[in-house]
Amino acid sequence: MGVRRRRNVVFTALVSVVVALAAIPMLLIVVVSGAPTTVVVATVLAAVPVVPLVACFLWLDRYEPEPRGLLALGLLWGAIVACFAAIVLEGVGGAVGGFSDQATVTVLAPVVEEACKGAFLLMLLWWRRDELDGVLDGIVYAGMLGIGFAFTENILYLAAAYDGTGPEGVLGPGGTTALTQTFVVRCLVSPFAHPLFTAFLGVAAGIAVNSRSRSARTLLPLVGYVGAVLTHALWNSSTVFGYGGFVTVYALLMLPALCAIGALAVWTRAAERRMLSAALGDAAARGLLPATDIGWVVDLRARHRARAHARQLAGPAAEDAMREYQQAVIELGFLHHRYLRGTPPPDFAVRGQEYVSRIGRVRPIIAFPGQVVPTR
Repeated sequence: MGVRRRRNVVFTALVSVVVALAAIPMLLIVVVSGAPTTVVVATVLAAVPVVPLVACFLWLDRYEPEPRGLLALGLLWGAIVACFAAIVLEGVGGAVGGFSDQATVTVLAPVVEEACKGAFLLMLLWWRRDELDGVLDGIVYAGMLGIGFAFTENILYLAAAYDGTGPEGVLGPGGTTALTQTFVVRCLVSPFAHPLFTAFLGVAAGIAVNSRSRSARTLLPLVGYVGAVLTHALWNSSTVFGYGGFVTVYALLMLPALCAIGALAVWTRAAERRMLSAALGDAAARGLLPATDIGWVVDLRARHRARAHARQLAGPAAEDAMREYQQAVIELGFLHHRYLRGTPPPDFAVRGQEYVSRIGRVRPIIAFPGQVVPTR
C-alpha cells in the first residue's frame, strides 16, 4: 500500500469514526429539542433547501467531480460533528467565559462554528491534499460543510420556534406563525448563509494548495477563517438589531457576498477549462496522451456527447470506460498544471504514472464519435 493510499485510508477512517461517535449525542439533542411531531415537522422543513443547494454545488463541480464519498463525509461532518462540537463548545464557553446571550450569538458562535466546520477543510489539506486542485474544489467542500451544518441547526431552530423556546422564541409564544416565520427566514431567504461563510475558508484553502510560498500556504487558511468569522458575526449581529438591521445586512452584505462567491466559482470553472487545455496540450506534446482527445475532455458538452456515443455503441460498460478515461485525463491535467507551475505534490511522479497507466489501459477500448474535436 503506497503512502497516498495509506493517507487516504487514515483520513476516511478518522472522519468516519468521529462522525459515528458524534452521531448518537447529536441525535439525542435533536430528539429532545421538542415533541416527536415537532421534531419530524422541523426535520422535513429543514430538508427543503438541502437538495437544491447540493445540486448547485454539484453543478459547479463538473470538470473534475470530487469523490462522492468524500463530499458525503463533508456533509455529515457539518451536520453531525461540527454541529455537536459547536453546541458543546458554545455551552462551555458561555458558562466559563460568562458570555451574555447577545455576545454568544455575535462573537462566540461565529468563532466556534467556523472553526468546527473548517476543521474538515484543514484535515483535507493535511491528509487529502490531492483532492484539492484549486478554488472551486475548496468552495464545493465548504458548501457541503455549510449545508450539513445548516440542516441540523435549522431543525433545532424550527423546533424551538414552534415551542416558543430558544432564540426564535422572540417571534412570539410559538406555534405555526413562529414556525412559518423561522422557516421563511432560515430556509427560504437565507439557506445559503452557512455555505457562504465557510466558502471564505474554502477559497483560501484552494489558493493555498497552488501557492509557491510556504508562508502563504500557512497563512491563507487563517485569513480565510477570519473572513468566515467576520461575515458570520456581521450576519448574526443583524438579527440582534431587529428587522431593519437584518434587511440592511442582507442587502448590503449577504447578497453582494453571495454574488461575488458565485461569480468567482463560475469564473474559476471557465478558467479551469483554459488551464486544462494548456496543461493537457503540454502533456500531449510529451506523449502522455493523444492531442486529439483533449477537446473531448475539457469541453463539457463534448464530454457528455462522447459518453452518449460510447453507450450507444457498446452499452453501459463502454460508457463507464469513457468516463474513467476522461476522469484520468482530467486528473492528469490538474496534476500536470501544478508541475508546470512549480508546485507539484510530493507524490507527483507516482500519481502521474498512475494516471498515465489508466489512460494507456482504457484508451484502446473506447471510441470517440470521430476524431474531429468539437469547438465552440
